[in-house]
Amino acid sequence: MKYIRLALLIFDYFTQKAIFKKIKTILRDKINTVIDVGAHEGEFALNFNKKFKTEKIISFEPNSKVFKILKRNIFKYKNMHAINFGVGSKEEKKMLNINTESSSSTLNELSTESKYYKKKFFLINLFKGKIIKDRLEINIIKLDDFIYQNKISSIDLLKIDTEGFEFDVLKGANNNLKLIKAIYFEHHFDNMIIKNYTLSNIHDYLVQNNFKKYFKIKMKFRKSFEYIYVNNHLI
Repeated sequence: MKYIRLALLIFDYFTQKAIFKKIKTILRDKINTVIDVGAHEGEFALNFNKKFKTEKIISFEPNSKVFKILKRNIFKYKNMHAINFGVGSKEEKKMLNINTESSSSTLNELSTESKYYKKKFFLINLFKGKIIKDRLEINIIKLDDFIYQNKISSIDLLKIDTEGFEFDVLKGANNNLKLIKAIYFEHHFDNMIIKNYTLSNIHDYLVQNNFKKYFKIKMKFRKSFEYIYVNNHLI
């Protein structure tokens, strides 16, 4: 299993390199505020901090065990901050499905009848594991509330990686989308994660809020793409 994860990390390195190149053309070198929703252990935030001069990176990670690792990983960086909350369309408590591969944990239910689930289940069971190994109740907040309470006046980049909860995160930032220069998110096209929205819903929502699609790239060996949308009024 660790060799598969290593291979994916290598492929993801090149995907992220392409993403960072595009972000640099949008935001240049000097960046004030980045919000990282679904930070996991800080992989994106730490790499971003190395590549860009960033005043502040705020990372949200709801899994308390993973959050401890995140805090430890960013401890020495004064411009990096970690918050142990999930982010969604409203303030509430929800159950987080903690997957064997913790970076794939999701607030959504999984379709056990989907081909992708069956393939993943078979692969994981070769190593005597299971896809969902635990469930944890977490607190969800809205980005609108967080932005207001912390008097944030602008956001250079909003990154979202929440395994099927991306649209909920965006809807919770509805009143403040105008403050965001660029949004970077992942979307799964496999039918394993049960979602109540499609990519078209996200696209239409962002277009209605003056964003346009700037870049997309396919993630290797997965039915997933990563997207960058930019704010027409700020870029």
